[in-house]
Amino acid sequence: MIVKKVPDVTFRTRVRDENIEGPNPYRWEDKTTADYFGNKRVILFSLPGAFTPTCSTYQLPDFEKLYAEFQAEGIDEIYCVSVNDAFVMNAWGKAQGLKNIKLIPDGSGEFTRKMGMLVAKDNLGFGMRSWRYAAVINNGVVEQWFEEEGFSDNCDTDPYGVSAPQNILASLKMAKAA
Repeated sequence: MIVKKVPDVTFRTRVRDENIEGPNPYRWEDKTTADYFGNKRVILFSLPGAFTPTCSTYQLPDFEKLYAEFQAEGIDEIYCVSVNDAFVMNAWGKAQGLKNIKLIPDGSGEFTRKMGMLVAKDNLGFGMRSWRYAAVINNGVVEQWFEEEGFSDNCDTDPYGVSAPQNILASLKMAKAA
């Protein structure tokens, strides 16, 4: 078995700060891979973009709905990463009414590139984005990997199923029963 650790990356996030007055009460805050993945068991899922149809209609809302079931299987946090900036990710989270899932902005695509999942989506006008995948990560080490088929630049389709929360939950339950 190949042990794959998540890459050491610093993410530029925007966090709400009640000490800041005015219409934009947010400040920059750097978060590292260790902050997100250290000393906990998490699910990370990645998708091509915030506000896109499959991501907004199925993938993110279904992870949100199944959050308690994932916790029952020993998952501490669920993160969604996308090659979008912090402003877009925050707006998307607000639009989705998220309470449980935490969004990670990978604006430059550095994390996605180092995970080996960066693809061109120029055919959709997106530029470089993430291939759709998910992983169970335990203290920074990938425990289970769920990658959609057909990994390629400018793919004509947007496969979704392998990285669906229902599939990951079933896999966790099977592993626990074994």
